[in-house]
Amino acid sequence: MSGKESERFKRNLKLKFEILFRIRKSILTFAPHLENKAMSRVCDLTGKKAMKGNNVSHSNRKTKRRFYPNLQEKRFFIPETGEWITLKVSTSAIRTINKIGITEALNRVINNGKI
Repeated sequence: MSGKESERFKRNLKLKFEILFRIRKSILTFAPHLENKAMSRVCDLTGKKAMKGNNVSHSNRKTKRRFYPNLQEKRFFIPETGEWITLKVSTSAIRTINKIGITEALNRVINNGKI
């Protein structure tokens, strides 16, 4: 990559990251009391969220329950911009990031239109 292309790439990447966190920032501007409270249980990259189901007893009696995704709050370093970002991601998303890299994972999410 030439100098101009790498600068353009860094600028575009930084804009994508700003889009990624605009959602969280906008929530905190309208509801600042939620800053230190638990946020929704949704993965920032995959969009995984809680599912509904039943507890089934030995007698086949059913009671409602929820299945929560295994979410972890994790910091990632972006070498292109030299910044650390904190994301709430599922463990399967962490495995994907380890395999393809954080930059490619964020690019895929943005290209799919999830952000």
